[in-house]
Amino acid sequence: MNLEPSASSGLWNADLAPTTAAQRTWRWYHFAALWVGMVMCIPAYTLSASLIDSGMSGHQAVLTVFLANAIVLLPMLLIGHAGAKYGIPYAVLARASFGTTGARLPALMRAIVACGWYGIQTWFGGQMIYTLLGVLLGHELGGEKIAGLGINASQGLCFLAFWAIQFWYILHGMESIRKLETYTAPLKIVICFVLLGWAYNRAGGFGPLLDQPSQFIEGGKKAGQFWAVFWPSLTAMVGFWATLALNIPDFTRFAKSQRDQVLGQSLGLPVPMGLLAMLAVIVTSASVVLYGKAIWDPVDLASRMTGAAVLVALIILLIDTVSVNLAANLVGPAYDFSSLAPKRISYRGGGCLTAVIAIAMMPWKLLESTQGYIFTWLIGYSALLGPIAGILIVDYYLIRKTELDVDQLYRADGDYSYCKGWNGAALAAFAAGVLPNIPGFLNAAFPQSFGGVADTLKTIYTYAWFVGIAISALVYGLMMKGRPMPALRAAARP
Repeated sequence: MNLEPSASSGLWNADLAPTTAAQRTWRWYHFAALWVGMVMCIPAYTLSASLIDSGMSGHQAVLTVFLANAIVLLPMLLIGHAGAKYGIPYAVLARASFGTTGARLPALMRAIVACGWYGIQTWFGGQMIYTLLGVLLGHELGGEKIAGLGINASQGLCFLAFWAIQFWYILHGMESIRKLETYTAPLKIVICFVLLGWAYNRAGGFGPLLDQPSQFIEGGKKAGQFWAVFWPSLTAMVGFWATLALNIPDFTRFAKSQRDQVLGQSLGLPVPMGLLAMLAVIVTSASVVLYGKAIWDPVDLASRMTGAAVLVALIILLIDTVSVNLAANLVGPAYDFSSLAPKRISYRGGGCLTAVIAIAMMPWKLLESTQGYIFTWLIGYSALLGPIAGILIVDYYLIRKTELDVDQLYRADGDYSYCKGWNGAALAAFAAGVLPNIPGFLNAAFPQSFGGVADTLKTIYTYAWFVGIAISALVYGLMMKGRPMPALRAAARP
C-alpha cells in the first residue's frame, strides 16, 4: 500500500501507517510468548488473593480466573483479526466506527487506563528495588512519609529508578519489546516450577489453603452469597485484560498470518492465566505453614527467602515486571497518544507521555485497598472499555463484513469522516453502554455519599463489562443498520 503523508497529514505518521510485509515477523510462538510474558506478573499472581479473601475456595478462585480469561479471549481474537489483515493499530481501526476525529475519544480512554496500569506496575517494580536494597543493607530503608504523597523518600526514589529502567525501552521501540518478551517467557515458566518445588520442599507439602473449603456453604458465614461475589469478581477478572482486548491490533498488525495470531493468543492467555492462579494458591498455601500466615505478595515472599535465593528471586521479579509493563501498558497508549496528533507525537513521544502521566496518577493510592482495586478500578474501567469493544466488533464484522478501505482511514475527508469526523451512532451507542453503570461506579467509589443507590443499579454495575458490551453492540447495530457502506476501492486492499 502506498500512503502519501501529504494526502493525510493530520491522520498519518510512519508509526500509524499499515505495516509492510517486511515488518510482519511475528509467528504464533511470538504471540504465545507475549502472553506468557504478560500473564506472569505480580497483579495477576495476587488476583486469587482477592477472591479467597471474599470467601471462595482455592479451586473456585482458580476456575473464576480461568473462565474470565477464556471469555476475554473472544474479543481479543475478533478485534485482533483487523490488525493481522490490514496491519493497522487500534487507534486507526477505531476510525472506521467512531470517525476519523471521533476515534480520538476511545483512543484517549484506552490510553488513560493504560497509564494507570503502567503506574501500578512501575510501583510494583519500585517496591522490588526498595526490598532488594533493604536485603542488601540488612535493614528496611524506612523513613518518614512525605506529606500529601503517603510514601517515604526511599520508596519514591526506587519508584523513579524503575521508571527510568523502562524508559530505555521506550526510546528503542517496538522491536526491543518483542525481543524482551520472547527471551524472558521461557525463563518465567521455569521459575514458576522452581517456586512450586521450593514451596513443596520447604513446607513438606502444599499447606492448608488447598483443603480450605469455600465459605459459601451451608452454615458458613457467607452462606448463599456465592453468586453475589462470583459475578463482580468475574467482571473484574475480565476487566484485568479488557485494555488489551481493545488494542490487540497494536500487536497483531505484525503477525505473519491470521493463523499465527489466533493460535498464539489461544495458547498464551487462558491456560497460563489459570495455571498462574493455581500456582499463587499453592505457594501461598505453603506460606501459611512456613510463616504462620498467608503471604500473597510475591515481593514480600521473596524478601523472606534466605541466602542467594532472595537476590535471584527479586531480580527475576524485576525483569518480569519490566517485560509485562512494556507490552501490556506502554505499546497501546503510545500509539493512542500518537493518533491524537500524528504530526506532533510519534510512537516514542506517546510512550514518553504515558510514562509521565503514570507518575502523576500516584498508583500506590489505587492499591490502598482491595475494595478500591477490584470494585472501583478494575470494574470501573471495564465499564468504559466494554462498550468500545462492542462497537468495534459489530462495525467490523456485521456492518463491514471485515472489509475496510484502509486508504480512507487516513483521509480527513474520506469515507470514514461521517459528520465532520464524528460518527453519531458510535457516540450514542457508547453513551448507552456506559450510562447504566455510572450510578454503580459512584456508589463503589464514594460509598458514603452514594449509599442510597438502588439495588438494581448496583446489580447492573456488578456485570459492568457484559452490560456495556451488549448494550453498545445492540444500539450501534440498530443505528447503523441499512446505512449504505462506501464502495471499496480495489487499490486500497492490501
